[in-house]
Amino acid sequence: MPHVVIAMSGGVDSSVAAHLLKQQGHDVAGLFMQLDVARGSSDTSRRAFFSAADAADARRVADQLGIPLCVINLRDEFERIISYFCDEYNRGRTPNPCIVCNRDLKFSKLFEYADKVGADYVATGHYARIVEEEGEYILKRGVDKDKDQSYFLFNLRKEDLPRIIFPLGELKKAEVRATARTLNLHVKDKLESQDICFVPDGDYRTLLGERAPDKIAGGLIKDRDGNILGEHDGYQFYTIGQRRGLKVADGSPLYVHGIDPETREVIVGTNRDLYRRSFYAEEVNRLAEPEYDDEGRCRCKATIRYSQPPRAAWISDEGERVLVTFKYPVRAVTPGQAVVFYREGTVLGGGWISSDFPKEDAGEQ
Repeated sequence: MPHVVIAMSGGVDSSVAAHLLKQQGHDVAGLFMQLDVARGSSDTSRRAFFSAADAADARRVADQLGIPLCVINLRDEFERIISYFCDEYNRGRTPNPCIVCNRDLKFSKLFEYADKVGADYVATGHYARIVEEEGEYILKRGVDKDKDQSYFLFNLRKEDLPRIIFPLGELKKAEVRATARTLNLHVKDKLESQDICFVPDGDYRTLLGERAPDKIAGGLIKDRDGNILGEHDGYQFYTIGQRRGLKVADGSPLYVHGIDPETREVIVGTNRDLYRRSFYAEEVNRLAEPEYDDEGRCRCKATIRYSQPPRAAWISDEGERVLVTFKYPVRAVTPGQAVVFYREGTVLGGGWISSDFPKEDAGEQ
């Protein structure tokens, strides 16, 4: 009987995933990763993420399902994720901590624990699929396009795919919630978290101020021609495409177009300025072989954010980075975020959007 270790967060998705694994005949064990981090010294600013309350939920579900649950504390490892998050903002980039956490913490620790106990597979409650085709294991989008989480998984190691199971990949979210209620699981009506877990109120500015107050300093807001339009309290508080909080006027709505951490300048422009077709992706992870044409380009679909449906694009290898070119301009290409490539629902791979852009005319629509 295959032995599977599943990450259990105390939420509905991982709980139902654990049930499905057991129903399929697997020998299942749960692993709860406790990420205790204090956001400050006051009682109101403290929060334990995947805390004792969540651990209690996970343990209660494990008891209902009749599977063992191990709880491990990963506070030190999680601190490194938060440090990355803050460092990226200080570099003038916009981080994506969920992708980094999946790679460097969740799956890393899952495999470490699975190897320790001699498990064959690891599993999570992600909405994605792993399929074997012609002897190759590939990552594919989840059936529920509204919940598909393959974007957050592009950084998985290709050699790990044969040992990963995503029990929810073929299901819709409504089916998962209905299953939890049919089983009367303790967490059947538990709400989903919508924010970054260590920024539960969405106020990342407070976190940056707590972690690196010496790096927060004011600067100038300029237009694309170098004209000074106003001042800001910290370039870290802005991201590409942002309009809210600029407090400057130029006869038309203005949006953040660029951030220069060296000069501490925030560059603004019109909505039209935010559109571009081409950019570079760095630290590219390849999960499936691209198919190049005679010009060295691979036709695919790509997305630069989780909520955006993949759109027609081409990728071209340029040494240590990839040139990404969309068929039609896309809005707010943001350094530090991920771009993920697809071919007919298969994840080819992805990379991190570079701060170094190709010479081109932005503003095409």
